[in-house]
Amino acid sequence: MPWLHNWTLHLTNFSKPLQRMLCGASAKLPVLTLFTKHPCPLCEEAKMILEPYKHKFTLEEIDITLPNHSIWLEKYKYEIPVFHLNGKFLMKHRVDIPKLEKQLLNLELQDERNK
Repeated sequence: MPWLHNWTLHLTNFSKPLQRMLCGASAKLPVLTLFTKHPCPLCEEAKMILEPYKHKFTLEEIDITLPNHSIWLEKYKYEIPVFHLNGKFLMKHRVDIPKLEKQLLNLELQDERNK
C-alpha cells in the first residue's frame, strides 16, 4: 500500500500532531501530578473536571499520607488538591482550566521549538 504511505506523508506536512499520530510516534505527554489523600472529595471532583483533558497529560497521584511522602504531607496537608505540571507547581484547591490549558499549550509550543 504505497499510496497510503505517500498520502500519510502528504498530510503530515500540514500537522505535527497528525504526523505523530499517523506515524505511530508517541509523543511524551506532560505529567500532571495530583497531591491527594484518601478520602478527598475535592480531589475526586478535580479528577472529574480533568476527565475531558486526560488525553493531554499523564495523571500521577501522590498520596501525601503515605510514610515515604511525609515531606508532601508537611507542605500540603491543608492545601489539597495540589497540582504540579512536569514537577512545577501549577494550582491548588480547585482546577483552573484556563491556567491548565495555557500551560499545556506552552509546553506543546516549547516541544515544537525543540524539534
